[in-house]
Amino acid sequence: MIGKKREKLKTEELERRYDELYSKYSELQFAFNEIKVNADNIEKQDEEIRKLHERMRSLKHDMKNHLMVILSYLNDGDDASARKYVSQIIDKLNSIHSYIETGNSLLNHILNEKLNEARSKNIRVKAEVENLAFERMQSMDFSALLTNMLDNAIRACLMEKDEKELIIKISKNKGYETIVIKNAITCSVLQDNPELKTTKQEKEEHGKGVPQIKHIVEKYEGICDFYEENGYFISCAFIPI
Repeated sequence: MIGKKREKLKTEELERRYDELYSKYSELQFAFNEIKVNADNIEKQDEEIRKLHERMRSLKHDMKNHLMVILSYLNDGDDASARKYVSQIIDKLNSIHSYIETGNSLLNHILNEKLNEARSKNIRVKAEVENLAFERMQSMDFSALLTNMLDNAIRACLMEKDEKELIIKISKNKGYETIVIKNAITCSVLQDNPELKTTKQEKEEHGKGVPQIKHIVEKYEGICDFYEENGYFISCAFIPI
């Protein structure tokens, strides 16, 4: 009888130690995954900055030739050709956008990738971004949240026939780290689809990803909101600090 009790106690002790070791293993695995994600994002960020610098160096190298061409047109009295050539240079400069640097490698990567995607689809973009860490959020959750919010807005912009505009504001406000995404609309989205349910109709593209956005925000005891104001559809996520 005593032997069985001792054996039971040993088994329970082994199970307890196993649970402790497994818990530590899970924590280490999670930490490793976080480090790997950050390292991958830093590598992508470095590559994006390198490409930007290469484009700027190329433009600087060509600028002397551009000025000589403009001067030649002006000397010949061909003001129209000079203006047209200057306009072409300005268009090229506008196509080279500055790199957003926030101090958060994951935020850098997502923002720059999505802003480049939006611009390539002729969407006018404005961004106001503070240096925030979103430390409470796991990298995968933060990535899914911001990516879904931006993808919804970009898809909605592409449905517009008039001017396509996307506004991004990431800031700290009253104890919350906030993400606010606005996209210009000509017709109300919420009037026909107040619950933002996913449908097959293109005009209701905002339904895609909304359940995941809500789930992630609720996971961190935050608040999310979707509303329309002054010709914009606005999606907001508030994550408590």
